Amino acid sequence: MSKKTVFIQGPISSEFIGQSIEKHQSKTTIGAHNIFLGQVRADEIDGQTVAAIDYTAYEEMAYEALNVIREKAFAQFDLICMHIYHSLGVVKAGEICLFVFVSATRRKQVYEATETIVNWIKTDVPIFGKEIFENSTFTWKKNTL
Repeated sequence: MSKKTVFIQGPISSEFIGQSIEKHQSKTTIGAHNIFLGQVRADEIDGQTVAAIDYTAYEEMAYEALNVIREKAFAQFDLICMHIYHSLGVVKAGEICLFVFVSATRRKQVYEATETIVNWIKTDVPIFGKEIFENSTFTWKKNTL
């Protein structure tokens, strides 16, 4: 997995997502795509509203974990393409922080693969989110499935 394309500084733009989809239109063996977009929620925690999440990662360990996920996904599912992009830095509530794009010959594989891959990212990749409240205080985000 290329280090240049996994982590994106700040939010993942709709233009980037659209360009990713457009690049796959020339791949005529693909019959189905599935996309998961993770968006920062304005959760209320102890009476305070989340305004943004500041993402950090142990990048070398994260790349290793993402490579393992890639290998497991291709071994378990009949995929043609799989892409994972995750934000680093500050992403405001309402903005996209995770983009998983899976392609296969048939639709059943992409549905099952996408859910599995997102769960593996949540449990196995050392990416951390500091939830920043509207008053600038923060708490560390706890990942849930």
